[in-house]
Amino acid sequence: MKRITLNILMLLVVAGNAFAQQEKGITGYNNWLDTWTDFKPNQANYEKPTQILTGNISENTTLTKRNTYLLLGDVFVIDSTTLTIEAGTVILGDYKTKGSLTISKNSKIVAEGTSTDPIIFTSSRMDKKSGDWGGLFILGSAPINTFGELTALNYGLKAASTEHISYGGKDTFSDSGILQYVRIEYAGKNTKEFGYFSGLTLAGVGLITHINHVMVSYCQGNSFTVLGGSVDLTQTVSFRANKNDYHFDKGTQCNITNALAIRSPYISSADGSRCMSINSYDIKENADATKKDTFVNAENVTLINVSNDLKSDISVGLVQEAIYIGPDAAFTIDKSVISGFKPAVILDARISINSENLEKINFTRTYFNNCKGNIFRKNYTNNDDLESWYGSRAFDNVYSKAPDDETFIDAHNSRYPDFRLRINKIIASNGEFDDDDN
Repeated sequence: MKRITLNILMLLVVAGNAFAQQEKGITGYNNWLDTWTDFKPNQANYEKPTQILTGNISENTTLTKRNTYLLLGDVFVIDSTTLTIEAGTVILGDYKTKGSLTISKNSKIVAEGTSTDPIIFTSSRMDKKSGDWGGLFILGSAPINTFGELTALNYGLKAASTEHISYGGKDTFSDSGILQYVRIEYAGKNTKEFGYFSGLTLAGVGLITHINHVMVSYCQGNSFTVLGGSVDLTQTVSFRANKNDYHFDKGTQCNITNALAIRSPYISSADGSRCMSINSYDIKENADATKKDTFVNAENVTLINVSNDLKSDISVGLVQEAIYIGPDAAFTIDKSVISGFKPAVILDARISINSENLEKINFTRTYFNNCKGNIFRKNYTNNDDLESWYGSRAFDNVYSKAPDDETFIDAHNSRYPDFRLRINKIIASNGEFDDDDN
C-alpha cells in the first residue's frame, strides 16, 4: 500500500514538474502540435478536385470531406450566408488563377476540423511553393480606427461589389464564425500593385469569432494579418513565412495566447519580416485619433528563429528582430520566449522614451535566449536606458544563451517538433550576446 502511495506521489511530482517547465512560452501537458500540424506539407498528395468553387456563394453551403474542392479565382461568400466545412475537407487554391476565398461582412465560415482530421487549404500544384494561391479573408463589422466606420480591402480582389470587400463597424462582438484545426499552406500570391496576400486576413473581426488551432505555413506574405476588430488568437502557428508571422494594424484589439512563430533566416524577406509587427496605422493622417490605437496582449507565446549557424547568419545580415512596435501602438507580452534574433525587439524611432510610452509597452516574465541585443530603438546605437529599464527585477525577465536542443523539448523533430521550453536548462546571464561563445 505504501509503495502504491509513493508511486502515485511520484507521478504527481513528475506531472507538476512538467507543467512547471512550461511556465514560459507555449504550454500544455502534451505537445499540442501533435497530429494536426504538418511541417513538411510539400510531401502530401491529395485527390484531384471533384468540385469547383467560383464567383459568389450566396446560399448556405456545406463542403464535405468526400470531395476535394478547387478555389477558381476570387471566391466570395456573400449575403449573410454561412459556409460550413466538414472536418478533413481539402480545399485547393488554383495556381493559374491564384484562387482566394473571402468571407464577406455579415457572412460566416464554420470550419471545425479535429486534431486527427484537420481542414486543409493548400496549393493545387504537385510541386507546391510559397505564393501559389491567394489566401483566406474573413471580414467583420467590429471597429477599426480609420475615418468612417467602413473601409475596403485594398488587395485587388475581383469583387462584383465593394460591399463584398468592405469591413468595419460598431459591433465589437460580431460573429464571423469558427476556424478550428485548420491548415493554410503555400498562400500569399504577389501582386505588382497591392503587394502580397496573407495566408489568413482577419479584418474587422469581432470577439465572438473563434480562431484556434490554425497553422499557416510557407506563406509568401504575412501568415496572419489582423486589421482592426477585436479578436482572440489561441494556439496558432506560423511556420516559415516570407514576411511577418503576425501583423497587427488599424486599431486591432487582440489577445494572442499559447501561440508559436517559427522563422527561418534563409527564406525571410530582406525588406522586413518579423514574428510580430504591431502598428496602429500606415499613415498617421489616415487614422482617427478619437478611436482606439492598436493593442496586442501576448501571453505564453514562443518566437523562435531556427538557424543552422546563428552566429554566421547574424553576421551576414540574415537575422532581424523578432518584434517591431510602431508609434502609438500598445503591446504587452508575458511568460513568453524569444530565441535567436538580432535584436529581440525594435521600437520605432518615432517612439519617445518616456514614462507615457513605456507604460504602454511591457515585457514581463519573458525568456530572451540567444538574441544579439534585447530591446532597441530603431537607428539608435545606445540603448542602455531600455536595457536597464526592462532588465530590472520588477519585470522578472530572464536572459540566456543556449542551443535549441537544450532550450526546447524537441525542436529538431521533423514531423512533430516540440517547442515547449525546458525551464530546468535555463542558465541566466547578463543578457549580452557573446559572439565568441555562440
